[in-house]
Amino acid sequence: MKNFLNKTIFTVAAAVALTSTGCDKIKDFGDTDVDPTGTTVPVTAALFTRAVAEMGGKEGGLAISMYTRPGYYAQYFSETQYPGASLYDVPQLEFGQNYSGFLNDLQNIINQNTNDATKEAVTVSGSNANQISTARILKAYAFWTLTDRWGDIPYSEALSGNPLPKYDTQESIYADLLKELKEAVDGFDGGLGMKGDAIYNGNTAKWQKFGNSLRMQIALRMSKVYPNAGGLAATEFSAALNHPAGHIAVNSDNAKIDFPGGSYQNPWYSTYVASPRFDDAISSTIVDVLNDFQDPRVQRYGTMDAGFPYGLDRAHAVLVPAGSFGFILDGVNMKEDEDVVILNAATVLFARAEAAERGWTSENAANLYNQAVATSFAQWGFADASSYLLQNGVAYGAADHLKKIGIQKWLAMYPDGMQAWAEWRRTGFPELTPSEYALSASKGNIPRRFVYGTGEYGTNNENVKEAAARLSGGDDQNSRMWWDK
Repeated sequence: MKNFLNKTIFTVAAAVALTSTGCDKIKDFGDTDVDPTGTTVPVTAALFTRAVAEMGGKEGGLAISMYTRPGYYAQYFSETQYPGASLYDVPQLEFGQNYSGFLNDLQNIINQNTNDATKEAVTVSGSNANQISTARILKAYAFWTLTDRWGDIPYSEALSGNPLPKYDTQESIYADLLKELKEAVDGFDGGLGMKGDAIYNGNTAKWQKFGNSLRMQIALRMSKVYPNAGGLAATEFSAALNHPAGHIAVNSDNAKIDFPGGSYQNPWYSTYVASPRFDDAISSTIVDVLNDFQDPRVQRYGTMDAGFPYGLDRAHAVLVPAGSFGFILDGVNMKEDEDVVILNAATVLFARAEAAERGWTSENAANLYNQAVATSFAQWGFADASSYLLQNGVAYGAADHLKKIGIQKWLAMYPDGMQAWAEWRRTGFPELTPSEYALSASKGNIPRRFVYGTGEYGTNNENVKEAAARLSGGDDQNSRMWWDK
């Protein structure tokens, strides 16, 4: 602080001295802060690459790394040594780094492509329309996962330079996300696709499919609020399903982050290999379900077909013998350049099956369910799901359709804990049992949301308190957000 003040005093004194000399104005010296050899326009392709990497690979990212609590809440993962998140300690986490990081980068791309002073220069990274639409789709995905963690969050006044943005209701955020996705999908042109795109490599047709698929998922998440055929959720779902640009239906269209390695490592590799820690394992909950169904995907989901008992406190966790449980995915055999899936075809097919089962569409629910299971098998390298689909508890049959869809969708979304946690909150499937050692703050329940961070109460107190007051149970991890009725 002392050095800063000294520099400030020196700057002011220098300015006074200059104004009292023979020069009439400081501007006579030109703009000394401008590098004449540097660019004044950001490289939007680089911004996009960084946004994708930050979103998918860091602890402050959205849904990919195992450090995100939803993976514990969905009982995909177990803590092996230092339990806290899986015992439901209060998740008073901040979301500010998401706004200042990848969301700001995505908004900057949109701004640079709409500003008359810069939009011509940035076309080296893709046509203006395609850059804007690509950034809008990814920004909608990011905001969707954020609101599904906390509920009401800053949205309409965020990313605009307002230091104290209001908290929009989740209902209004959902409505705008659906609008954003529709406009973005319709906004692509025939020009150059987005460069620096580590998801679809600038393929605008696949971005359109991703946008429509996200719109379907968001619409389905409103099923508790608008359950009926002809309601808002069903209408939005059908419109996205029937959009001429299509949707994700095969694994080759999966939205996935292509980590090249080096500075942009697969996050699982960073955890297991680059800085090896073994605080987490695949949970016994999901392994037991896979084994009960004789599901071959257990060979790919963890390093062995035994999981770590879910939700143990430390006293019991340290007693579990080493070598008796599997680590997540390939463990120490992970490669730094492996892809990370954001949204797969199986998830979209299960959504279509559920929509058909609810009477929202005229599609065949059983056929879509079978196709979804087979597509998930193929994603993980297993060619034939026919015998699997004949088993009791798996076969679509005549009853428990929504339950079967929910369980199989939970299996197929692995290891994306964010979406699995959200779907469990929406559907109640699978029927997860809370940890028997759950901390008292959880009241014995699996959390339904994140609690607002202390930073928000310190810097945006009035607005965060207003948002907390809208929750029926207050700012508590057991309070239910708008769509979680």
